[in-house]
Amino acid sequence: MKLIEKYFQSAYPSLSKEFTGIFVIILVFMVFPYGVRMVDSSAAAIDPGIFSAIILALSAILIFKAGTWWIIKVIWPVFAEYSDWHFERNFKSLITWQKVLIYLSFYLAIFYSFVLVLGSII
Repeated sequence: MKLIEKYFQSAYPSLSKEFTGIFVIILVFMVFPYGVRMVDSSAAAIDPGIFSAIILALSAILIFKAGTWWIIKVIWPVFAEYSDWHFERNFKSLITWQKVLIYLSFYLAIFYSFVLVLGSII
């Protein structure tokens, strides 16, 4: 049965999560100016206030994440499959200090990328 599924499976994996995330953030980006005008009638379409910066930074990060995951799924489907099914088991088998090192480096990478994106927008 797995052999049949392998050969009759679609060439491109399901992309519903990525496209849904991109669609939602674009919808939020399009609706935000009208929402901010309901609160402050003198606000511009892209108000340079803190709320616009947060929405723009969030949309940039989520679109980047969805786009890169989509590219990984299309170009390296084996890596995407490993990430979905085997990474958690391998991560749990690591020593405690290795887990902490991976957690902190991942957190710092996300934090610095958020700061750089927010800095480039503002």
